[in-house]
Amino acid sequence: MPSSSSSSSSVSYVYDVFLSFRGEDTRKNFVDHLYAALEQRQIRTYKDDITLPRGESVGPTLLKAIQESRQAVIIFSKNYADSSWCLDELVHIMKCRAENGLIVMPVFYDVDPSDVRKQKGDFGKAFSKQEMKNVNKSWRKLFAKQEVEDTTKVESWKKALVDASNISGWEPKNAIKKIVTIFGGLFPLNSDIDEGLVGMRARLRDLISQLEIGSGGVRMVGIWGLGGGGKTTLATSVHMEIMRHFSSHCIIENIREESSKSGLKKLQGDILSALYKTKIEVYSVAEGKRQIKSMLCHSNVLVILDDVDHLDQLEALAGSPNWFGDGSRIIITTRDEHLLRKHKVDHVSPVKLLSRDEAILLFNSHAYNKEKHIKDYEKLSLQVVSYADGLPLALKVLGSFLYDKDAKEWMSTMDRLRDIPESEIVDKLKISYDGLKPVEKELFLDIACFFRGKFKGDTMEIFDACGFHPEIGIKVLIQKSLITIDSIGRFGMHDLIQEMGHYIVRGEHPNNPEKHSRDQIEAIQFCDFNHRPQIIMLIMLISKMKKLRWLRLRFGEGNGEAPNFLSNELRKQKLLWKGYKHLPQLKVLQLIDMERLVSTPDFNGLPRLQKLELRNCGELEEIHPSLGNHRSLKYVYVRSCFKLRLFPTIVRMEQLESLRISSCHKSLVFPEIQANMKCLVYLDVSDIQIDALLLSIGERCTNLIYLCLRRCFYLNSNEVKFDGLKCLKEFRGYKGPEKTPFPLPLTRSLRKLHLSYCRFEDGEIPSDIGELSNLQDLDLSDNNFSKLHFSLSQLTRLKLLNLSSCYRLVKLPELPSSIAIIIADRCDKLQSIDDLSENCKWLCYISLVKSTVIDGNRLLQSMLKGNSIEHQSMLLRIRRLEIPKQFTNRLYAGDKCRLPLPENWCDDFCGFLICAALEDHVFSSLSPDITIKEEASDDMRGMFHDVVWGESFGGERYVTWVWYVSFASLRCTEWWNPTHKNVSFRIHHYQTNPSSYLGIGASLVPMNNGSGLADTSTDSSEFTDDYTHKISISPDSKSSLTISPRVYL
Repeated sequence: MPSSSSSSSSVSYVYDVFLSFRGEDTRKNFVDHLYAALEQRQIRTYKDDITLPRGESVGPTLLKAIQESRQAVIIFSKNYADSSWCLDELVHIMKCRAENGLIVMPVFYDVDPSDVRKQKGDFGKAFSKQEMKNVNKSWRKLFAKQEVEDTTKVESWKKALVDASNISGWEPKNAIKKIVTIFGGLFPLNSDIDEGLVGMRARLRDLISQLEIGSGGVRMVGIWGLGGGGKTTLATSVHMEIMRHFSSHCIIENIREESSKSGLKKLQGDILSALYKTKIEVYSVAEGKRQIKSMLCHSNVLVILDDVDHLDQLEALAGSPNWFGDGSRIIITTRDEHLLRKHKVDHVSPVKLLSRDEAILLFNSHAYNKEKHIKDYEKLSLQVVSYADGLPLALKVLGSFLYDKDAKEWMSTMDRLRDIPESEIVDKLKISYDGLKPVEKELFLDIACFFRGKFKGDTMEIFDACGFHPEIGIKVLIQKSLITIDSIGRFGMHDLIQEMGHYIVRGEHPNNPEKHSRDQIEAIQFCDFNHRPQIIMLIMLISKMKKLRWLRLRFGEGNGEAPNFLSNELRKQKLLWKGYKHLPQLKVLQLIDMERLVSTPDFNGLPRLQKLELRNCGELEEIHPSLGNHRSLKYVYVRSCFKLRLFPTIVRMEQLESLRISSCHKSLVFPEIQANMKCLVYLDVSDIQIDALLLSIGERCTNLIYLCLRRCFYLNSNEVKFDGLKCLKEFRGYKGPEKTPFPLPLTRSLRKLHLSYCRFEDGEIPSDIGELSNLQDLDLSDNNFSKLHFSLSQLTRLKLLNLSSCYRLVKLPELPSSIAIIIADRCDKLQSIDDLSENCKWLCYISLVKSTVIDGNRLLQSMLKGNSIEHQSMLLRIRRLEIPKQFTNRLYAGDKCRLPLPENWCDDFCGFLICAALEDHVFSSLSPDITIKEEASDDMRGMFHDVVWGESFGGERYVTWVWYVSFASLRCTEWWNPTHKNVSFRIHHYQTNPSSYLGIGASLVPMNNGSGLADTSTDSSEFTDDYTHKISISPDSKSSLTISPRVYL
């Protein structure tokens, strides 16, 4: 819809809504109900039989009323077109829509939109009658100015009918509710509050839309964010904007502070007194709950509950939606998201901090003094804006403080802030910290002082070792708006929140930094490759730290010499420390790249040790025998210790959950297991002798879930007993150098079976695999068979089949209906695949890169006809260019294409289909990203290549990628907007250049493309993220987003 903000903003609107209707069809039913609903919400509505002053001429009054309205609702009914009055109204409405941005919403009352568009059916008969009538001359003269030159009146009617019927509209059912809801959110901001909303206008719009004013029912909405972020400002502004829609309204401020000073019953009385405009006393909290419910359950009220910090406050003041009458709205502001979730509010609205431009506007509104010119004002103000980092409170406080200061005082203020933060800001932010439990405070201060910007996965182990219970602790800190975790898993927090943390730590002993709490060391990570004296002194220090809980040492070769008083072993770093050392609190010990370490310490001195890692210790020959008796260890990982020949006998490691041993000396033998290891669930060993393991695994390791045996040595596989592995879910086997048959634990519990690089020939793969009824993931890649000699059709839960690099493979096996992912890259002799459309309804990913399959179009249609199309995304990768040559929309040469969107595209279609021809050698191992961007019509010109891809382009070196992106996956993003008219698609990858892209095209997939018949033989709930084509969506802006499809390589 064309829009002119300048013209629309200059119009003085008299009406919010103009109703256009045929009286004899709808006046006494639908229109009267709609009018009453709009008036009840104080939406000013023009309805000709009520609003028209007696005695006035109808024509000019109607034209003026349309021009003075913000929106128009057209109720198309059977006899609407039998009235020239209605048709002329319609022509003028559509003219105002085109020229002034009038919002138009059609309702189709017992008529079909296509009948209106094409003037057929009962609607067409009514139009034909009017078309044949002789129009009164005076009426013709009245509207002569509205007719386009060289266009007859009938033609202008037809054009208006076509244009109006192409607008997305409603049937009468639920139309009143939807219209009132939409109009409730379309009104402009009240000019009285606009001045105080610098940078907050868009946030106010979004919040009002979430309130769904006029939609009926009771709706509770929470505003959540860090202190000083603008929650109260936003809530009070919303109150001023929408209070006219309610019979009574009130704001209860500072609930956190007032409830602690005066109690909840005082606040209950405040609500009732404000809403009833008379003093009402409440004598107990229980009685107050009953009073609020009994007095407000039939009232349409607006209540703002500001700064809530405990659940009992919500339970006392707004315990349930049934306390309030139909249409009521309750708005709650808080720093704690958990309170809102626990109270089951209808929507949580996070308050976003201000952008740089918004922050500059807000700061200038408080700091700029036109009577006192400051040299370099712009430069100095940007320093303050950067310091405030989008926090409205900081911008207001600092702006007001600097209003009458000169340039030197501005610079002095900034210097002081680096050492001493503004107390008014810190005190406001510290409220969230004060509400934490002691262990949560410790966790927050550690993140603020040490771990901001660090990856969560790298630090959770440290926090756990320190007793912080980080899983729940970090959740609480996020819900309190104290920290964030970004899209790649790094801890973040606002600069001023971090500064507050530093201020708290310094405040404990302001004049004695050595006593700061963060200096009580419980965890050490030390990486050093060149300073051996410091390393040795550190090791001596560590051996005396009784509170140490987590230790990670990573050393390398260095040139420094150790002091003479140290032992020769320590000087050469053959021992971590000399003799027995007691470190009673140490939970994690990681020794990495200690190239001279020969032996580990005595583990009896580490009674609480839970995790041990020995990696890249090339000289390590022995692990102390005490390890096998350690009763607290849960995780042991030994890798690339090439001289390690002896691993302790496992005697009492009852708590061990995970054991990984790889790339050690070839003579290393898996240790004898003398105890039942009921906790062991993860076992991964490679390149060692495993006879002892094979003899005891089924008896001693009965709760194993994951087992991996890679290139292991064994002498006799006939005595292997896997029957006891009743819980085994995943097995990965890679064949070693021996010729003996490879042992496979084919237990009924298996979900994943990976047997790549096993050198299987025809007939060597056990047919028992075809009977593993719970199997979901089967990987037989990099083997030497030409076909499977057994069927997979009985594996009714199989989702993924990987046959890549089976160079002799000529035919796929019969597949079960549950299959979703087929990977057969580099299968040189595979030329065709049986029709999958009838049986395989869940296909979402097929990759045949560097295979010779030629029927790509048939495979694509099989995928688009399946059950995955409505909610999932899909990817097809195939050699050759047959799909691009026959693609619905021709491909544009290069890396960009465009796609005009028709009316109702989001309702009539279910997703985008994107096809690209790419260089094979580049994209066999890389996965490109796709940016989807809304484009204005004018922007579409000249931004794309004029050359359209044709059959003359390309050759054998290209591969076809086809993505299907469902609308369901895009609806939750800010980009999604049904009013988009044009979109562009750009394919890219940071490691490629433009020559890697032959061409790209896009089209829409119709909603009814699939069969619509669900396959009841397969439970769709079993399709987790592992077995759907998962894409990650990164919003670039409201007009652009980037999708990154997952590729199985």
